Amino acid sequence: MIRTIASLGLIFFALVPPVFASDVWSESTLGGSLKSLNLYLDPVPGSHQQGWLSSERLRLDLNAHLLERYAFEFALDQQLLCSEPPELVALPRNSVNRVARLEKSWNRNERVEMQVQVDRFNLHGEVDNLQWTLGRQAIGFGRIGLFSPLDVIAPFPPDALDVDVRPGIDAIKVVNYFGLAGQFGGVAVFGDQPRHNSYLLTFSENLANIDILLLTGSLRDRQMLGAGLAGEIGYLGLKAEASWYQGQRVGEADGDLHDNFVQTALESWYRFDNSLILIMEYLYNGVGVGRPEDYPLAANSAPLSEGLSFLLGRQYLLVAPSYDIHPLVTGSGLLIWNLDDHSSLIRPQLAISLADNLQLDLFWSFTWGRKPGRDPLFGLPVIRSEFGSVGDSGGLLLRWYY
Repeated sequence: MIRTIASLGLIFFALVPPVFASDVWSESTLGGSLKSLNLYLDPVPGSHQQGWLSSERLRLDLNAHLLERYAFEFALDQQLLCSEPPELVALPRNSVNRVARLEKSWNRNERVEMQVQVDRFNLHGEVDNLQWTLGRQAIGFGRIGLFSPLDVIAPFPPDALDVDVRPGIDAIKVVNYFGLAGQFGGVAVFGDQPRHNSYLLTFSENLANIDILLLTGSLRDRQMLGAGLAGEIGYLGLKAEASWYQGQRVGEADGDLHDNFVQTALESWYRFDNSLILIMEYLYNGVGVGRPEDYPLAANSAPLSEGLSFLLGRQYLLVAPSYDIHPLVTGSGLLIWNLDDHSSLIRPQLAISLADNLQLDLFWSFTWGRKPGRDPLFGLPVIRSEFGSVGDSGGLLLRWYY
């Protein structure tokens, strides 16, 4: 059944131009992007093996109006991945937020792999102040830019290089708008298995120039509650967010580590007179652990395998400066500092505009921290810090939009 749907989608995409001649479709737009990521990785501490990978991604986006009443969105994403050694990185498996398998992979776990997937396939409509979207779509919550505790469905890692397109999820979304800036909505996300389904209610409003966001419901079998505030004090932007979860399958191999856990963050934003922009965030990561020797337990826990978090420790400071060196050149950076084990990642980055819709990013990630040791009894590696256990890396990202 799913293969049939995917095949029909591909056939539909190929036949789009002649279909548009009818009265059924209108205001159609076709676009997309071509991205090339080339990355070099230094040997992991304790190893002498270097690594590299090249990821080439082609994306095609179709947006159109159907019967003049509905908006239709369709997108194909193709990725060609080369890596050495072959086990360095692998193509993504089916997301926990997708019930339909609309992808096809070739040569998985080989040196050269390829995958084609349907990343968008949804229909959108509006009745008075009520808007609904059905199908594979992008959904994000939260307003904090570096890492948001309220972005609970499919968040980006805090060190992600490319955050242009959020991965599509299989969901039904309904939002009712009221007043000048208020909205109340509900989201049902269908996962790869029933226990990965999510059912959430959202509320947002602006009171006294302060944005308020509330989020509650069931996130992949966990009861959760979240709240966020965003406002300004003079020229200083401030955002605060927190989320609470009831742990599930605690102590099991595919469960949570804690009976209850929270994620909280406070972010500040300021633009200086010389055009320097500075963003700083304090993050408490309740899904993590306080001791480096327990990091393997956190890495294999459900919140990290589901993408709810990407960090192993508890307390972090994140800093992201940005400065326009030239109208066509922007320098930026990222610091992720684990305040518990005092390890850190620092990534300077240079974004160069080569032409209209063509951008080149150059970057290098430096890591500091205590290197892994050896267990005196068994001689096995022992992690002593989060970022001290990984090697440096860097490369370039070329992006073209059409």
